[in-house]
Amino acid sequence: MAPFGLRLPGDIRFGRGKAAEAVPEIAALADRILVIHGRDAHRAGWLLDGLRREGAEVLGLPAAGEPDLEMLEAAVAAARDFGAGAVVACGGGAALDLGKAVAALAGEAHPAAEYLEVVGTGRKLAGPLLPFVAIPTTAGTGAEVTKNAVIGVPDHRRKVSLRDDRMLARLAIVDPSLTDGCPKSVTLASGLDAVVQVIEPYLSPKASIVTDALCEKAIPAGLSALATLMDREEPGARDALAWTSLAGGIALANAGLGAVHGLAGPLGGVTGAPHGAICGRLLQPVLSVHMRVGLPDPADIRIDRVARWIGERLKLGLTGANLDQWVTDQGLPRLGGMGLDPADIPMVAEAARGSSSMKGNPVELSQDQLETILGMAL
Repeated sequence: MAPFGLRLPGDIRFGRGKAAEAVPEIAALADRILVIHGRDAHRAGWLLDGLRREGAEVLGLPAAGEPDLEMLEAAVAAARDFGAGAVVACGGGAALDLGKAVAALAGEAHPAAEYLEVVGTGRKLAGPLLPFVAIPTTAGTGAEVTKNAVIGVPDHRRKVSLRDDRMLARLAIVDPSLTDGCPKSVTLASGLDAVVQVIEPYLSPKASIVTDALCEKAIPAGLSALATLMDREEPGARDALAWTSLAGGIALANAGLGAVHGLAGPLGGVTGAPHGAICGRLLQPVLSVHMRVGLPDPADIRIDRVARWIGERLKLGLTGANLDQWVTDQGLPRLGGMGLDPADIPMVAEAARGSSSMKGNPVELSQDQLETILGMAL
């Protein structure tokens, strides 16, 4: 058996009602708590009110979109001015990434940009970090169990990571009831991201017996749940998709990602499009090019298995070759519709080749192959 390691938050709790149960425990973390929530504060109202009832001073701060450097700097300044002793993020992946980054940087002495990968100076966090609690309200990114936060840097037209093992949440609560009634477009984009994040670690050369156990259950379960939720609201499907997202976060943190996410990072910086929508549009082209290229054992067998799961669970036939049309039928735009200019394809492909996500891809893809993928998704 191949050796493996496993990095996880200090405490993970899954299930309906778990978030509300934890409010007294969260309130005890600090006298002053910064709560970062999504654009609509009402979805986090139960948390803000609950913490105040427990005696904590609370500052609510919205993550109005996927975080960029300016938003991060403003949030860090707000945390310092408030004297926050802990950070809670309650929202989608954007809120979780922003909260994670604020908890990491609130006590640092240098500008936030210096700590970012690729565009920064490689400065390491000195610490200590503020206690961080993650409560997702969408099922997609798995950010509640990862050690990095993705930050947009518009001046460089890139999305890059702030990364440190200590950025893992002290407490991660996945309560599927918080995702009930999520709009179809958000469910589609975030759900496709969740599915991609169990497919890529499954194909990764860094996969282990632990990540395999997660992914082999979560891939078909997530696909079935997504198909159901595109047709109707169902609590059981919400539960299954939340589990898929959680499994994907654990798997990617320990086995890496691949070409979909390698391309999604620079695409997000260039287009500003939602991360999950980009991943969903790239999945079929990436799988197709990998099948054409041929993968080493065991990824060659696994990619056929993934294609079969896609075909079976989405009712697309044995090979799943119509996935691209399926996501279009559900309302997902193509990359051109998300703002990708064909003239930017070579630059995006070149940036993707150097991304950290590509380290988990089962084969090295050439510039031409990456440009082919982007052209197929355009």
